[in-house]
Order: sequence, then structure tokens, then C-alpha cells
Amino acid sequence: MEEESMEVLLRRLDSKRPSSSVQEAAAKALLQRLLPSHISSFDFKLVQKDVCSGYSCFWIKNSNISSREGPEITIEGTTAVEITSGLHWYLKYWCGAHISWDKTGGIQVASIPRPGSLPTVKDKGVMVQRPVPWNYYQNVVTSSYSYVWWDWKRWEKEIDWMALQGINLPLAFTGQEAIWQKVFKNFNISNEDLNDFFGGPAFLAWARMANLHGWGGPLPQSWLDQQLVLQKLILSRMIELGMTPVLPSFSGNVPAALKRIFPSANITRLGDWNTVNGDRRWCCTFLLDPSDPLFVEIGEAFIKQQVREYGDVTDIYNCDTFNENLPPTNDPKYISRLGAAVYKAMVKGDKEAVWLMQGWLFSSDSAFWKPAQMKALLHSVPFGKMIVLDLFADVKPIWEKSSQFYGTPYVWCMLHNFGGNIEMYGILDAISSGPVDARVSQNSTMVGVGMCMEGIEQNPVVYELMSEMAFRSEKVQLKEWLKSYSLRRYGKEVHQIEAAWEILYRTIYNCTDGIADHNKDFIVEFLDWDPSWNFSSDMSKRHMQNLFRQDRTRRFSFRETSFVLPRPHLWYSTKEVIQALQLFLDAGNDLAGSLTYRYDLVDLTRQVLSKLANQVYLDAVTAFQHKDAKALSFRSEKFLELIKDIDTLLASDDNFLLGTWLESAKKLAAGPSEMRQYEWNARTQVTMWYDNTKTNQSKLHDYANKFWSGLLEGYYLPRASTYFRHLLRSLSTNESFKLEEWRKEWISFSNRWQSGTELYPVKAQGNALAISKALFEKYFN
Repeated sequence: MEEESMEVLLRRLDSKRPSSSVQEAAAKALLQRLLPSHISSFDFKLVQKDVCSGYSCFWIKNSNISSREGPEITIEGTTAVEITSGLHWYLKYWCGAHISWDKTGGIQVASIPRPGSLPTVKDKGVMVQRPVPWNYYQNVVTSSYSYVWWDWKRWEKEIDWMALQGINLPLAFTGQEAIWQKVFKNFNISNEDLNDFFGGPAFLAWARMANLHGWGGPLPQSWLDQQLVLQKLILSRMIELGMTPVLPSFSGNVPAALKRIFPSANITRLGDWNTVNGDRRWCCTFLLDPSDPLFVEIGEAFIKQQVREYGDVTDIYNCDTFNENLPPTNDPKYISRLGAAVYKAMVKGDKEAVWLMQGWLFSSDSAFWKPAQMKALLHSVPFGKMIVLDLFADVKPIWEKSSQFYGTPYVWCMLHNFGGNIEMYGILDAISSGPVDARVSQNSTMVGVGMCMEGIEQNPVVYELMSEMAFRSEKVQLKEWLKSYSLRRYGKEVHQIEAAWEILYRTIYNCTDGIADHNKDFIVEFLDWDPSWNFSSDMSKRHMQNLFRQDRTRRFSFRETSFVLPRPHLWYSTKEVIQALQLFLDAGNDLAGSLTYRYDLVDLTRQVLSKLANQVYLDAVTAFQHKDAKALSFRSEKFLELIKDIDTLLASDDNFLLGTWLESAKKLAAGPSEMRQYEWNARTQVTMWYDNTKTNQSKLHDYANKFWSGLLEGYYLPRASTYFRHLLRSLSTNESFKLEEWRKEWISFSNRWQSGTELYPVKAQGNALAISKALFEKYFN
């Protein structure tokens, strides 16, 4: 029954795709953008699934052309995405090329032979089938952490990257506020009413999920209009390439004005989500109960408005009910009615609708979502009409503990990144084995793999491997794979680099402690605490545990807190990683001109120095507790010096600059007032994030922290400097540490910085290799 319903869905989605000629032309246009010198070297052909034994696949063959001119390699595929995946596979494994995000080093194509000399494939060629139908992409918050300031030029590059990685089920959330504006107008809600409903550009994801309202807004009409135009370009390109975009649907989140206009409607106000004092200007959004007839009416109108704007482009819609907000009751009957109503609203708008749901709530609120509640939600729709994303399967898989989501089809997903943090981290073994183990397990309901990171453009090795799992039916032999990865990434074989990657594999990329990694290095997330507390008492330990978790949603319930002093997450031997850095530096003369090498060198040096800074911070705190002013002064100066040195290092690579983030925000503005608003949004998201008072930082401060040049010296350095100055004053006056005074001074500075307009560089300065060598010499020799 399961296989039959999935087959029906897949056939229906296949029927929506554009013609063979359109898809082949889209694949050819991608090749033109990627490798214009080889546009005549490849022939692309769309084929039916029966050529691939009923699966989606690509087939790489030698072209049967006797002449030296004309195509050398033919790539067949069941969609344009399969063709472009086959192109990427060929360029990787026959030509030694490497394709990465621009911000992680870009592409390495120097190894590709010139036209007329491309490597041949054996015999009848190589066919690669997808073991599961779908390769999903995005988290609902990626749109805010990574895509918020993108124009079409950047989106076009991303869609090309997606197509080369084989992604065929991408989230398409851009521009939905313009759709909502049109829908709510028909329910007598004015544009002014929506000013308090939509968040600002950098906070739209959480306004969409009913976590907050109004924060960073109001949204200018120019933003709404430009984003709708952008969404149409995005969807058009996705569809040409044979992808199935996932569009948003209605979860019950409504403007406050709806309660006034429909006084008898069953509308409740949700609880606080991370404001400092339950500030109702931003918190406690309004939820229309799914049992209310108005719910289906609005949900239907939203789906139909999207169809009017975009055409009949998909049957798959995302809806996340109660994302980090709990339902009013755990009664399974209520939850079942809720799910049925959500689905009914979809089906009224699109009779073939399928509900795609993030399974994050089953991790973040596991105490609430027991088997009865999970079953009630998952079984509230007809079988085959819901697909669940096992969002955190790389660390905390739900499929193992839920009888494969109680029969509901699911996608095995890697979450990996929180907040768009810059931190070298990964679990390569889990990525290699997890999807295979899940697919071959007894009574498996797995129908895809996916990448659900909160922010992109980091840890390229993790995303290259995860993308390949969409086409691999067996576990990857990682030592050999990493050897070929380093050869492709840097364009040549360098033994020191291979040895370095062996170390990185068993250290940084081997996190097996089950802890959700979120970068809490002291430079980028400075503790808001009084270090004079006596940690020998159980009371103080419990207090510190609570403070370290900071009640930031249930997202951090996996964090370790058993140390005498609070410490950021560390799962590997720093000595070994310092050795890996030494090997990277030793390879510098061979790879100095490689952008991919430079990115990895800067990132690895930053990683090593940030962990050193953590220890220096703890040494400073220990000195304060021992009332050793001289040692405190020495250690605090060393900590501040590390911040400056890391800033100088990051400034040497274009991909670690605050200025590019701020300028991309301002570039989208239609006038001076919007420019100020967008810059405030951009600065606030990566620092304080949410609201604060004079003496209380935001509960989400530093959640989206970044190791960016400009941010370190302009923001993190003044914070640490002010804090240590207060600690030293406490020792010199023999008075208790004035925590509240430090908070006042720091929060006042932060508020001014968030509203600031000072410029930061957008071009790298300095020689990354020379700087990294000098810093290694300074701190480790």
C-alpha cells in the first residue's frame, strides 16, 4: 500500500514536469554557466524511467561520434536534475573537478582536460540510480539565516549548485508575504494591520512559524513586491530543471486584527517565545483553531492564490504546526482533529495536496510528543498524504524510536548547523551509514534523504558527502573518499594535506557524543555571569547549568553541563587538530594559489585559535576567583589579543567578512529609510537577535554568532574588554563584581552598534598563508 501510494504521487509529479526539450535546454544552460569552454563537449538526453529499471537515474556514456568535433560524453537522465547530477558525477570522478559554494572556496575546474580530450568511460557507460526518490533541501529558517539578502544572481548560482548535487525537492518560501497580503485583503485585513504581523526581513522565518510578530518590521511594500518577483524567477528555474518545489501552506498563524474582524472565531494567543519579559509587542502570536470553519477557508484561499500566481507547479506543501510552541492540550483526539483540519485546508486548495512536515517538534518537545500524540498527528491524514522530515537524524534519529514514524513515509535528514554558525563540525560516519541503515531496515518507510541545516556556506566536506548519499546505495569508504575529496578540492595530490584530512576525519568530523553542536566559543558567545560564584556547591552548579542553557527553547537540551566551569562543546583532541594545521601549513607552498585551500586554511586556523581562546578565558576566570589581579590582567590581555589576531586572519579571505553581509542587505533597499532598517536587521540577527532591556540581554543573544572579520574587532572585542575591565575593578576595589553594571554598559553599546552605519571592508586584506603561519608560530611554537 505504501509503495503504491508513493508510486501514484511520483507519477503525478512526473506529469507536471516540463517537456524534454525544456529540461534538456535548462541543463545545457547550466553547463554554459558552469563550464562555457566545454559547452559542445556534452550531449544531454532525457529518458524514461523504464530505461533505468523504473528508478530515477543518470547514465554517463561515450558519445558515438567518430569525428573529433562534437560531443564527447552523453549524459542521459530521467529529469534535468538527474542529467546535471550525472554531469557533476562525471566532472568529479573522471576529471577531478570540485564544486563548492563560492563562500567556501568556489569551484576547482583546472583539472578538467581541454575539449577533445575528455576521459572516456568504460564499455556501455555508468548508470547510477537513486535508491530513494527524493533529495530534500533547506530548513524553514535557512531563508532567514542565509538567503535573506539574496538577489536573483545569487539565487541562480544556488539553484545551479542544487541541481549539480541532485536536489529535486527544495523548499521554496521566498515571497510568501506578498501572497498573504493578497489573501488577507479578502478577509478585510488592511496593509496597516499586517505591519504588526510580518517580521522584519531577517526575522521572517519566525514570524511565519508564529514564534514572533512585528520584530524588525514593518515590511515595506517594495520588499513584498521584489520578493514576489524573485520567487517567480526561482520557481521557474526549479521547474525547468525538473525539481518539485515545496510551497508553504497555512498553519493557523493569523494577524491580531482577525480577532477584531471575526469576534466569534476561535482564536487563542500562544505563549511567550524567548522575549525577555513576555513583551507582547513581539511575542504571543495569535492562532486560529483548526476546528474553526475560518481555518479551512483561509488555508484554501492561500493555496489557490499561490496557484494563481505561480501556476500548478507542485502538490507538496510544507506546514509545521506548533514549532517550538506546544498545543493547548495533549489530547490525541484534539491533535488528530488539528492535523485533519490542516490537511483539509490544503486539499480544498489543491485536491492532490501532500503535507510535508518538519519532524523537529518530536525532538525539541519530546516530553510532549509521546507515541499517542505522534500517532494522532501522523495518522490524521490519509496514508501517503504526509511526509515527515526526520530533521535531526544525523544526531537524534526519530525513525528508530517511532516504528518508522508509525508507517508514515519520511526523509532521513542531516541538520548539522544551527544559526548559520561558523564552526568546523560534522559526523561523517553517521552521514555515510545513517541513510543506508535506515533504508535497509525492516519495514522501512524512508523515501528520501535531505539537508536541513539552519545556515549554509560552511563545512563543504559535510555537504558534498551528504549530497552523494542521494545516489549511494552502500556506505562510503570514507578514508578513500576523503583522499579523493582532497585531491579534487585542491587540484593536486599533496601528502601533507591527505595526512591532515585523516586527522580531521577522526577528530573534528567525528563527533559521537550525541550533543547538538552550536558554537558557544567564548569569543562569539560571551557568558553573562558573575564568576565569583563558588562552584563547589551543588546549588551553584545547578545555577550554572541553568544559566548555560539559558532556556533558549528546548533546542539545547542535549548540551553537556557537568564541568566545574562552563565550557563550550569540545569533542576532539585539540593537540591532534593543531598537528593537522601544521600539516596544512607545510603544504602551503604547493597550494598557495588555491582558493579552496585558502578557505580551509583560514577556517582551520580560526578553529584552532578559538579553542585556545576558550582555555585562556577559563584561565582568566580562575585568576579572578583566586583574586590574582596580575594573572587576570595577563590572561585577559591575551584573550583580547587573540580576538584581534583572529580578526586579522579572517580579514585575509573574502568569505569571512562582516561587510559583505551588511552591504548585501543595504543593496536590496529602495531608499534611505529601508537601508537603515535592513542594516539594523542584518546587524541585530548576528548579535543580540531579539529584544533586550537595559539590564537583560536577549535570551537568543549570539544564537546566530559568526566568526567574521569586523564583527570580532567591532563587536566581540569591546564586549570582552568591558567585561574584563569590570572584573579587574572588582579586584582592585575589593568589591563584588558588578554584573548589572557591566550588563548596562554592554547592552547600551550593543544597541548603538545594532543601529550603527559605520562601514566594514568588503575586500580581503593580507596574505592568508603568511598570517596563518605567523599566528601558528606565535601561539604554538
